[in-house]
Amino acid sequence: MSEDLGQDNITPTDDEPIESKQEVKKDFQGLLGSTKKFLSELLDIRKNTDQEATKEAIIADIPFKGHTSWILICSIFIASVGLNANSTAVVIGAMLISPLMGPILGMGMSLAINDIDTLRRSLKNLTVMVVLSVLTAYLFFAVFPLQEESSELLARTKPDIRDVLIAFFGGLALVIARAKKGTIASVIFGVAIATALMPPLCTVGFGLAIGRWDYAGGALLLFGINTIFIGLATFLVLKILRFPMVRYANSKRRRLIARLVSLTALAVMIPAGWIFWGVYQEFKFKSDANSFIEENITPYKFTKDGRFLKDLSVLNYNRDEESTIELIFMGNEGVPDGVIATWQANMSNYDDLENCDLKIIQGSQGEQGNQLKYVEELYQSQKNALVDKDARILFLESELKRLNKLNAKQIPFQDISKEAQASYENLEYLAFSNAIRTDFKKQDTVSVFEAKWKRDARRVEIVKDAKKLHRWLQVRLKDSTILLTEIIQD
Repeated sequence: MSEDLGQDNITPTDDEPIESKQEVKKDFQGLLGSTKKFLSELLDIRKNTDQEATKEAIIADIPFKGHTSWILICSIFIASVGLNANSTAVVIGAMLISPLMGPILGMGMSLAINDIDTLRRSLKNLTVMVVLSVLTAYLFFAVFPLQEESSELLARTKPDIRDVLIAFFGGLALVIARAKKGTIASVIFGVAIATALMPPLCTVGFGLAIGRWDYAGGALLLFGINTIFIGLATFLVLKILRFPMVRYANSKRRRLIARLVSLTALAVMIPAGWIFWGVYQEFKFKSDANSFIEENITPYKFTKDGRFLKDLSVLNYNRDEESTIELIFMGNEGVPDGVIATWQANMSNYDDLENCDLKIIQGSQGEQGNQLKYVEELYQSQKNALVDKDARILFLESELKRLNKLNAKQIPFQDISKEAQASYENLEYLAFSNAIRTDFKKQDTVSVFEAKWKRDARRVEIVKDAKKLHRWLQVRLKDSTILLTEIIQD
């Protein structure tokens, strides 16, 4: 019995935990190996890459002559007409047939494989294409009678960080599709639409035709972003795929070409980094500015008739000077100076707003005409910020209608008071204000006049004159809702 108990209570040796740890470690290493193999098979694109066919396809798209030149000319006119007519479908068609992508891929490939001859041809053809596109678009918009600033045009004048990301990842998708055995045509078409090249050049021509250098500069920057980052993506992918370098028999020439290509690649990388840093800084500024508005301005509550027009806020980022946030307030109630001072102090809590200037634009009682004029001017100057933002456009239209309605009730008080004084000798003074009236079903703004009569006037005359004054005001101002109140003398 004692022997059986001894066998049942065997104490484990020190070697068993060590063996258990080794088994766990072995299983973990096996899991890592399996995961690595799975990801390698999933993401590896080298096995299915046809290097020779890819080089031949890219080089074949570089030349600008014959069919390619006519296709470019047709693409320019289609894009210009589509931008002018504000037709997205037509603009997409111009993107699909544009041959501008060929020289850009050629530049990226030539830098990756040290091919100076291909680089020279790519730069030459791209320059000719760009100059011809801008010149043709300029002539079209200068001669064409309709020069409306459509949303399709304005959408190409203000690039941001999203355009950088679209260009880079679009370029990655394009060159990967080109490198695959059996090119994926749908990817090429999709990238042509996403990374638009022809519309920005046509917008440059439009800006030059109407004398808007800011439009031309913004559109040219967008084209530069697309060109540089598509070329950069091509360069990186072909380096990763280890495309063979072009060999030169002359060792001196080989070293010279290697240096020239390296300098060119560096010259491309510097503006790419500068552009990316600039749009990234602008993105950070606008992100902080929107957070500041949401956390500080939007929660503010007016006690009377005041309104913050959030959709008309203007965020101006300036890379070299002071950036500004311009906020628009309308109505009969202004924001107190103490509240504005608190907002300005709170801006220091946001890293990218420390040196930012906060501008408050306020409408006040009796200035509906000025408010209307300001909103109309703001609409004209901020069309670009409203592009493809239907909700904002509808909001702006409703605000214009509201101000038009108020403007229709604008009271020429100075003239009214002089006429009333000449007609009613017992009238001591006349006052005017707008009041909000409601029947608990709807709310409306009504004009209220306040009359104070001379102390020595007879009561019968006062009552008679008050009725006549009230009727005269309604007829004179063509508004049957006008109210007249009377100050009772003690």
